[in-house]
Amino acid sequence: MGAAADGGRYMTVDLVDIILRLTAAVVAGMLIGLNRDLQQKPIGMRTLALVSLGAASVAVASIDFSLLKNEPDAVSRVVQGVIQGVMAGISFIGAGVILRDASHRRVEGLTTAATVWMAAALGIACGLAAWAVVAAALGLALIVLAGLGWLEAKLWPDRA
Repeated sequence: MGAAADGGRYMTVDLVDIILRLTAAVVAGMLIGLNRDLQQKPIGMRTLALVSLGAASVAVASIDFSLLKNEPDAVSRVVQGVIQGVMAGISFIGAGVILRDASHRRVEGLTTAATVWMAAALGIACGLAAWAVVAAALGLALIVLAGLGWLEAKLWPDRA
């Protein structure tokens, strides 16, 4: 995970690795947010970059917490708790962009809310240096946002 035991000494995640993880999180959030900006949605590149960066920061801090260096079970519980807390807490930001239009019997903002949750998930994956997960999830998210939006418009033109 970036931290390893070396001859009885504990080595934390080094600064270059931390910067790489956090930068990757910002880029992932920005790419998701770019789609939202292009669609003129209320949450865009800066917001989702910050959501992803925040999640990555918490993930990196949880695995780099040196006070628990000799307690692998405690580190595991801390990381699990951080992931659960971030993902539950970030849902409240996403919920803030969901609107219900009773006159048209529509709910709007669900995709934007999902992008907030996705940006946080990508941030956690970057923070944990799960690069294969980051690449696959980011690629799929961009396909869903760009490709499926086009397909929905073709299949259900009255929804646009």
